[in-house]
Amino acid sequence: MGPELSNPSQQFPRACATAAVLRTKECCPVWEGDGSVCGALSGRGFCRDVAASELPHGPQYPHSGIDDRERWPLVFYNRTCQCAGNYMGYNCGECKFGYFGANCGERRESIRRNIFHLSGAERRKFISYINLAKNTVSPEYVIATGTYREMGNGSNPMFANVSLYDLFVWMHYYVSRDALLGGPGNVWQDIDFAHESAAFLPWHRVYLLYWEHEIRKLTGDFSFTIPYWDWRDAQECDVCTDDLLGGRHPLNPNLISPGSVFSAWKVICSQSEEYNRREVLCDGTAEGPLLRNPGNHDRNRVSRIPTSADVEFVLSLTDYETGPMDRGANMSFRNVLEGFASPETGLAVRGQSTMHNSLHIFMNGSMSSVQGSANDPVFLLHHVFIDSIFEQWLRRHQPPRSRYPTENAPIGHNDDYYMVPFIPLFRNGDYFLSTKALGYDYAYMMDPGEPVDLKELTMLNPYLDQARQIWQWLLGAGITGMLLAGIVAATVTLAYRRRRDRRGTKRLSSFGERQPLLNSSEEEASTSYQTTL
Repeated sequence: MGPELSNPSQQFPRACATAAVLRTKECCPVWEGDGSVCGALSGRGFCRDVAASELPHGPQYPHSGIDDRERWPLVFYNRTCQCAGNYMGYNCGECKFGYFGANCGERRESIRRNIFHLSGAERRKFISYINLAKNTVSPEYVIATGTYREMGNGSNPMFANVSLYDLFVWMHYYVSRDALLGGPGNVWQDIDFAHESAAFLPWHRVYLLYWEHEIRKLTGDFSFTIPYWDWRDAQECDVCTDDLLGGRHPLNPNLISPGSVFSAWKVICSQSEEYNRREVLCDGTAEGPLLRNPGNHDRNRVSRIPTSADVEFVLSLTDYETGPMDRGANMSFRNVLEGFASPETGLAVRGQSTMHNSLHIFMNGSMSSVQGSANDPVFLLHHVFIDSIFEQWLRRHQPPRSRYPTENAPIGHNDDYYMVPFIPLFRNGDYFLSTKALGYDYAYMMDPGEPVDLKELTMLNPYLDQARQIWQWLLGAGITGMLLAGIVAATVTLAYRRRRDRRGTKRLSSFGERQPLLNSSEEEASTSYQTTL
């Protein structure tokens, strides 16, 4: 957490966080590649008016003009860069998901893999990358520490530095926080722009893609992908070990083991009730250690981790959204997968958490609060697997975009609504499509025609990694075994020749009469010894 910026931006580009930009509401930075606004001289994009959706949202949020996130991003900006072709970014200086190269002309598919199929070196690299992100101030983005009203309608910017990892923690907090209605503790809780309705899956899909995108820029490793944790039928948190995401502290079960780098992590945005009481936003200040105590949760709320049968039932549902399109929806693929409905009946349930929600409750710590859940790196692996189930459903049912709700979903969830708090802008409905169109796939879902080494042999990596670590011993053992076998063979041959010489005149003339010598006790013992060796 760096010092607060007095005058420099939700996920706000630094270039758009000044009083001048906030007053004009025009977030159209220059692309340094050609020195023009939005890279216009290179045909990358142009500064355009933001066309926010006018279609009605559902009755869950009855207010208007109260919350900065309404009709995002118009409270802050009404003009932004609109990028052309394969270009993306707040200044059109980057490539769309799945495209690479100086001119974004290289199409490449990335593969997300099971964390247990990564080699030891690959696991260590993943952990080092996210730890680096936790300890590196975001070079391009800052977070809002006050509402637009508190900023004097833009004349007094209130923004702060934050680490790259905590930038995404803050984004998850901001999109799901309660609406501040004015006065201490006066909030509206039935509002969430990324949960409890249709945008749950597309929003988290973009969130994970952008997270990967930023890690690639930070490390220069453009093949990086977030691995997934396949928790089906698990009996415990098997990624909660010191060589992965941190084991349990031996003295305090709520803390991370001191043998893990995550024991030193501090959380942010974890005190939602306190923010509401004080009528403030999370400002990115560290609030204590990362907490996790998997399995010691409320068993009445979550009886078990989801099973393979649960996932298969969810995948069998044909409707993406139903009824009120919120947590009360029945037989809705989204609502059952998110965890507000039963994976056995498809009916909405109260007082229980299933599927996606159940893992959050099971972790029994920082991950169990919606607004602060992204503090725990388990969040990433969990949501990548949720995204893979979403992808399975899309491939199985191949729904047209018209199946995604265009109106009357809870606020922020209609097709044309821009995702809060992303700058650049992403529409919900644009990501109701297969990962193939977005440049990535899952190792366990790849087509039969895909390379076998990626699809199947990834499970051999841990064993190959162990073999690499002990190859010198294996080579020495092999040479020693060959020498011993040679000595034994030479000894047996010499003994046989001596016996043959002694028997010289007694040699028999027919092959059939010599055959029993192969079963003599001496030869039998020699053969058995060599086989054993």
